[in-house]
Formats: sequence, structure tokens, C-alpha cells
Amino acid sequence: MELNSNISAVITGGASGLGAATARKLASQGVKVALFDLNEEKGEALAKELGGVFCKVNVTDEESVDAGFAKSRAAIGQERILVNCAGTGNAIKTASRNRETGEITHFPLDKFNMIIQINLVGTFRCIAKSAAGMMTLDPIEGERGAIVNTASVAAEDGQMGQASYSASKGGVVGMTLPIARDLARELIRVNTILPGIFNTPLMQGAPDNVKQALAASVPNPARLGNPDEYASLACEMITNGYFNGEDVRLDGAIRMAPR
Repeated sequence: MELNSNISAVITGGASGLGAATARKLASQGVKVALFDLNEEKGEALAKELGGVFCKVNVTDEESVDAGFAKSRAAIGQERILVNCAGTGNAIKTASRNRETGEITHFPLDKFNMIIQINLVGTFRCIAKSAAGMMTLDPIEGERGAIVNTASVAAEDGQMGQASYSASKGGVVGMTLPIARDLARELIRVNTILPGIFNTPLMQGAPDNVKQALAASVPNPARLGNPDEYASLACEMITNGYFNGEDVRLDGAIRMAPR
């Protein structure tokens, strides 16, 4: 798919981090962008900077997602590109014992379900609704659209306390190929990126020594990933017409020991 001013894109989680970098990368090629996010201040500012549109969207809410697509399509037209970056995580062990009191507790199931609803169900909700919209378009050079999802290396290499996060991201990986096959006859491609440790807003609260230790654990290059590097791969998946049904790690070859 050629990126130009005739193409529209929706980026979920587009107000910051990986989503913002991708929105900037697409907009630099002339693509009209819509940012789906809950952060109005950052979203509106970035949309203004890029000449795009901000839509306050909660990916776990059906009406919110429908309203977001309606607003974006009215402003910039039916999207041919969807990049799913909306997501979050938590760190809670499946069951644990308090070292001081001996009290035993288990993972609160409402918090487990919350991560699944945002990262997995929310991603699928946006895919299904965007794909249905793309199907109304005429093909350009043999394709109607391209979808890029965000999983994580935790989908394959989850750490202690990451049961909900790994389950949600593993689900995104697991559904990539079936969805690509579902949409193949409609000329819509679907791929997923599995980022490693990236320097995003989720990392900004971490102490410098923690960041340095994480960076040192990456074999090559021994640093945190930059959001622009995610954006570059996302754009390759969009523009390379033979890229389909793939789950690609972007992690500097990191394979983490349990901790």
C-alpha cells in the first residue's frame, strides 16, 4: 500500500508512546490520521500538530468505539489502515503469600478480566469494526486495507506477575493468522508486532537504575527500544503487500530469565 494523502488511518492508543510515533510516521507520508485514546489533552494536541482528528475512545466500550469510528470517518474518510496500540498491564502473582503475615491471596479476577478486556477484546473489537468498514472500499492495487496489532514479547516469554498481560498478548498473537485468513478474500492484510522493552510512557516512572538494568539485558543493541523503531516496522507491514499473517518480535534478541 502506498502511503499518501488519499489514505486514512486510525491509531488506537494514538496519543502517546508507540501509537503517537506511528501516527507521526504515517502523517509524515501524507496519511490522514485519527487518534483513538482516552487522554484528551495529549490526543487533541497531537491531532492538531498532525492535522488529524482526535476521538476519545474506550476500546472496552462498544458505543465508544462505534462513536470513534463514526467521528473519524466523517472527518477523514473510511480508513484503509488500522494500527492497534491501545493497551495496558499489571503485575500480580497468581497466588502469593505475605512474607510478614503469612496471609495467602490470589490474583483478583476483576483485575485479570480488565487486562483481557482492554488488550485482547478491545483489540479484536477495533479490528472487526475497522475491517467491516474497509470492505466497503474499492481495492487499490489489489488491496483494501492493512491492520497492525501490538502484542508483546511477554506473549511468548512472560515474567512473574504477568499472567493477565501474557494471556492478553498471547491472545493477540493467536488470533493474528485466523483473522488474516478470514479477511484474505476481502484483500485486507493483518500482522502483529511483539515489542520488547521500549522507552514509552509506561517506562517513564521507573527509576534510572531499573531502566539501565533493563537496557543492559538486551543483547544487541543493549538499550531500550525507541517508539520510532516500532513505527518503522508498522509502516513496513503496511506498505509491503506480501506481509500477511505474521507475528514479528522487535526486541533486540532479548530472552528473559524468570524473575
